[in-house]
Amino acid sequence: MIDVDAVIDYLKSLQDNICSALEQADGTATFKEDSWQREQGGGGRTRVLADGAVIEKGGVNFSHVFGDQLPPSATAARPELAGCSFQAAGVSLVIHSHNPYVPTSHANVRVFIAEKEGADPVWWFGGGYDLTPFYPFEEDCRSWHETAKAACEPFGAAIYPRFKQWCDEYFYLKHRNETRGVGGLFFDDFNELGPEQSFALLKSIGDSYTDAYIPIVNKRKDMEYGEREKQFQLYRRGRYVEFNLVFDRGTLFGLQSGGRTESILMSLPPLVRWEYDWKPEDGSPEQRLYTDFLKPRDWL
Repeated sequence: MIDVDAVIDYLKSLQDNICSALEQADGTATFKEDSWQREQGGGGRTRVLADGAVIEKGGVNFSHVFGDQLPPSATAARPELAGCSFQAAGVSLVIHSHNPYVPTSHANVRVFIAEKEGADPVWWFGGGYDLTPFYPFEEDCRSWHETAKAACEPFGAAIYPRFKQWCDEYFYLKHRNETRGVGGLFFDDFNELGPEQSFALLKSIGDSYTDAYIPIVNKRKDMEYGEREKQFQLYRRGRYVEFNLVFDRGTLFGLQSGGRTESILMSLPPLVRWEYDWKPEDGSPEQRLYTDFLKPRDWL
């Protein structure tokens, strides 16, 4: 069985470390914390940074909740756990930047424990991170995936390609026939390395997020852009909203388990636009996003 207290302590420190790194990259703004309690059990710390020099809106959440029955989103892949009591803890974050050349990024690491009378507890880890650029650079995509691979390598050569493919398949908008971005890592229901090594993998992935993202932010945050780039960024943010509200299991779990709505939906961007049947111009940088980046690729 995993050491739940050790996992909780790690998740809280991860939230602290990520917030500190993002504040340093932004240079002016700080995260505001909103602690909350859940009526059915548990609570969390929501931290939001708004209208910074670099970050338009960023949220880094910690939550630890428990209840008498797992919601449907948590048992869809494991129906034998229906009716189990549970506790779940995690850190989740989404960063939206002012500059369209700075990609949106998302990360999440979490633990679930399900218990039913007369049976041993069932536990698993999940999470990962993915990158959603608007005007992508091949070198950024490559460095993102190199960092992701390095985080996985101590746990076996098969982990990165498996989690990379899982990410490509999970962050896919079926109704648009395109990936949400250029992928990264995704895993769920993971306990196959045993308690200590599975937790170590979670920590390696969680700790590597800022190593993957902050260099890209620093490289792109001062690039010049105009109204065209900004409008395209707002249009593409619509895809992010569509995925989070239609497909994302974390969003569904939070809402179905009676989580705090403001914290669950803090991942949504502050500004977004939709336009009917919009198409990029042939040969444009906007078209290149669709033709060269929004499909699974071997970035290494």
